[in-house]
Amino acid sequence: MTGIHRERPPASAMAPATDAPAVDLGDGIWMSSGLSNSYLVRTDDGRVVVNTGMGFEGPLHRRAYDAVDPSPVRAVLLTQGHYDHVGGVDVVRDPDSEVVAQAAWRTWRDDNERLESFRSRNSAFAWIDAILAAVEYARSVGVGHVAQARPEPTVVVQDRLELTVGGRDMVLVATPGGETFDSMVVWLPDSRTLFSGNLFGPLFGHVPNLVTIRGDRYRDALTYVDSLDVVAELAPERLITGHFDPVDGADRIAEEVAALQEATRWVHDRTVDGMNAGADVWTLMREVRLPGHLDVGEGYGRTSWNVRAIWENYAGWFHHRSTTELYGVSPLATAPDLVAAAGADALVAAARSHAEAGRPVEALQLTDVVLVVEPDHAGARSVATSATEALLGASGNFWESAWLRRSLDKLAGR
Repeated sequence: MTGIHRERPPASAMAPATDAPAVDLGDGIWMSSGLSNSYLVRTDDGRVVVNTGMGFEGPLHRRAYDAVDPSPVRAVLLTQGHYDHVGGVDVVRDPDSEVVAQAAWRTWRDDNERLESFRSRNSAFAWIDAILAAVEYARSVGVGHVAQARPEPTVVVQDRLELTVGGRDMVLVATPGGETFDSMVVWLPDSRTLFSGNLFGPLFGHVPNLVTIRGDRYRDALTYVDSLDVVAELAPERLITGHFDPVDGADRIAEEVAALQEATRWVHDRTVDGMNAGADVWTLMREVRLPGHLDVGEGYGRTSWNVRAIWENYAGWFHHRSTTELYGVSPLATAPDLVAAAGADALVAAARSHAEAGRPVEALQLTDVVLVVEPDHAGARSVATSATEALLGASGNFWESAWLRRSLDKLAGR
């Protein structure tokens, strides 16, 4: 397989919109980059916008598009309900614009609203620095504070919807296995161009993130595979994703899509085989690995995380490991007893031995116990820092790295 993930930028290269002009992609399509890209499609009867960025990015996208084409915005197409796709709707749309979303948008929006504080808090470790800088930048170029839109679509797509706007044919297809279950793709049949949004996840060529560590609903592995069938059947010659530059070439796109499908099926099937054979989830997280011929990345999701997501999506939270799983008592509730019995210094010495032997997770299990009881224990903090640094040095995953960096900040008292 071609391994396109080796050529494309990592998630750390995602950056908020600036006042830069829109980029001409050809065929009357323009790109305005941001935390998730927005796209303008020109027609003979006005503009169609695909995704709108965060609220504070909306005015910057609108400004970039108005410089290209001041005609009316006939429609705004939303490929999913995440904030970085819908937040700028109120600024980008015109009063008479149609707003089009997949039929499951309301369920997704309601999830976001009822869990807004939880999700914002749990995402902050990865995004807060970029967002604060972006808001300040928007203020510096005269945009100011713009609240996140809470769009109310005027048109919904159940399975498939065909539109013609200003002589341009567009086909909207629901892909509920995408990054969100209200995902859809936008197909331009005349130019064989597909706007996939984050159907594949933010990074094309990488395994999907079946559940994010920031907290979200599980994404079903087989529904993801089925949704990628839509792309395979359309056979696009150009794939315009939610992030970074388009991917060109029907054969290469087809190869990558097939690799992602095979990789996801492989992990699913090996996990199910292990569950039936009586293996525990921790063993499967360690042992299920993709075969060497599948050159796909793990920059946003990870195979080990997907193993656990598949397990728990099928079987829930009870792993039949310990009776204590059934009750509302923290695994660290007995930390004071352990420290009293063994001594903090003895536990730290054992943790240091694990860290020096290349077992950083085991080291952190012990330092967690000590730090619950003695948060300022210098030895525990030192060993925890070394173990976390070792994990960070080995990580190529955006979410894992962001969490580990924040953990180091906390250990350093920042």
